[in-house]
Amino acid sequence: MKSLTKRSVIKSVAISFCVITGSLLAWNYSTVTATTQDTYESLEAFSSVLNLVQENYVEEVDSKKAIEGAIKGMLNTLDPHSSYMKPDDYKELQVETQGSFTGIGIEITMKDNILTVVSPIEGTPAFAKGLKAGDKIVKIGDELTQDLSLMEAVKRLRGPKGSEVTISIHRKGWADIKEITLIRDIIPIHSVKSKLLEPGYAYIRIINFQAQTTPDFKKSLTDMEKEGKIKGLIVDLRNNPGGLLDQSVKIADIFVDEGVIVSTKGRIKEQNTVFYARDNNPKYKFPLVVLVNEGSASASEIVAGALQDHKKAVIIGAQTFGKGSVQTIIPMENGAGLRLTTARYYTPSGRSIQATGITPDIVVASATTAMSPENESKEDEQDKKPKYLREKDLKHHIGNGLNDEVTQKDETTKSEEKPKSKVKAPTTKEKPEPDDLSKDQQLNTALTLLKGLNVFGKK
Repeated sequence: MKSLTKRSVIKSVAISFCVITGSLLAWNYSTVTATTQDTYESLEAFSSVLNLVQENYVEEVDSKKAIEGAIKGMLNTLDPHSSYMKPDDYKELQVETQGSFTGIGIEITMKDNILTVVSPIEGTPAFAKGLKAGDKIVKIGDELTQDLSLMEAVKRLRGPKGSEVTISIHRKGWADIKEITLIRDIIPIHSVKSKLLEPGYAYIRIINFQAQTTPDFKKSLTDMEKEGKIKGLIVDLRNNPGGLLDQSVKIADIFVDEGVIVSTKGRIKEQNTVFYARDNNPKYKFPLVVLVNEGSASASEIVAGALQDHKKAVIIGAQTFGKGSVQTIIPMENGAGLRLTTARYYTPSGRSIQATGITPDIVVASATTAMSPENESKEDEQDKKPKYLREKDLKHHIGNGLNDEVTQKDETTKSEEKPKSKVKAPTTKEKPEPDDLSKDQQLNTALTLLKGLNVFGKK
């Protein structure tokens, strides 16, 4: 093979990459030439491997496909949330942010190369079929998910309204993999549900943070105020996987008088931002409780963290997911997109959410699910704490940027150090119905607390 100089290797690689990425990586050529000796050697190795594959592989190699694979592999070494999106994948993401897509309704991630459910979205086919956080999706149809990228898996789960998709899932405690057939539907655009639990005690659930979340939230409050004075409010963020940052800031701003709501910090100056409460928004003064659990992530954690730091709410529930990183979507000239983790979120007091999550003021464990028949006879299983998937369990997750030793620490120990009180989860083997006070210990605790605050005149 012909010997190449370092500069010619760099130029060759840059030109190859520009086949699919356009001028963005062409611009990066001037940056690459100023990198270290190790980078030169690595790029030379890449160029050599590419040439060897093109010349010697048993079949003709599609250079564009090979380089796309190399880009995906590079991003996979960073963190679970950075990815390269081909033009079709990028269009799917744009559709998703508009809220007008059809699918089964789950937030998913890759854990140990297995597609894993972070949280089902309430009111969707996945929620109706009983999918739970931590379920492992082994197959979609007849195809194993182990070799699929996250975006490829999303594409296979979506489809026309009314069409069917069969997934094979495994849940801890199950002896066998189970097939579940779901009928795709329009995923709910309205992310807010509300009702009065009792006269004067309001309940609002935010399913995820979308463009209309804040207006819908305020309308729900106004409608319930017409039925009588609100003595206390419960905001339910359980199993809320997140969504739009600006909506989480606006929801927190409804209750925060002044100061920081959330800040972001990255390696470059442009990623350092601070979001403040606005003085011109009316503030509600009634007692507030926020419910969180293992499925509360990202924007949910921003709201909970801001209200906790400003002492505007009591946080009740279980340790949250810990997704405190910011992803920037960078459009490419060929229609593709680059989803890149560029910063971390910090609460008003400077706490990093990343890989640690929010520790509730009052810990009320999430209800355990019914045990499988084969495990029911094992008495020790009843005392075992259920294992929930969190950010810190994901391969290549980034640290919290403050003291990364915290992320290595068992969160059970951490949650036992801070909370003021602790309540045991119900031992019933029945599946709790959403918002059912008789079976929902977290919700029942929140309502009891609000009543107590009113009795003693505390806010």
